[in-house]
Amino acid sequence: MGVAQRIAEHLAGSPSELITFIIAMLPIVELRGAIPWALTLGGLEWPQAVTIAIIGNLVPIPLILLLLGPVSRLLSRWPLFDRFFRWLFARTRRKGRAIERYQALGLILFVGIPIPGTGAWTGSLAAFVFGIPFRRAMGCILIGVFLAAVIVTLSTLGVIGVVRLIL
Repeated sequence: MGVAQRIAEHLAGSPSELITFIIAMLPIVELRGAIPWALTLGGLEWPQAVTIAIIGNLVPIPLILLLLGPVSRLLSRWPLFDRFFRWLFARTRRKGRAIERYQALGLILFVGIPIPGTGAWTGSLAAFVFGIPFRRAMGCILIGVFLAAVIVTLSTLGVIGVVRLIL
């Protein structure tokens, strides 16, 4: 919870709901950091924490899916950005072999199984790289985000329950 906690410290005094929403919007952290923060340090009940985290996680996704192509084409005119996008897309192709092979199911599982390097942001990038149409990508990412929310929530509540039993 290191990154989530640092973000929360910068937003000290803000409502827990807003902090949860902002954490969930961020790449890498996403709802995988937002839900544990909200349930432990944020003091939110699980239905509220999960709802806010899902919405926050999904807010940037349509923009990424719609703007990644035009932005990458525009910025690739400069050598620095061209190298960056070539590296990013090559890395995504390597990590997204399941998406390439299984398309929709691969994208759902890629987004939904909360391991490092996966999530809605990376799933959006992979959907772009593998040419998955917007509506299909959005639906798969939505299902994946719900799956990740269930896994992260149950894991967090399980840890909280064990800690309460010990203490």
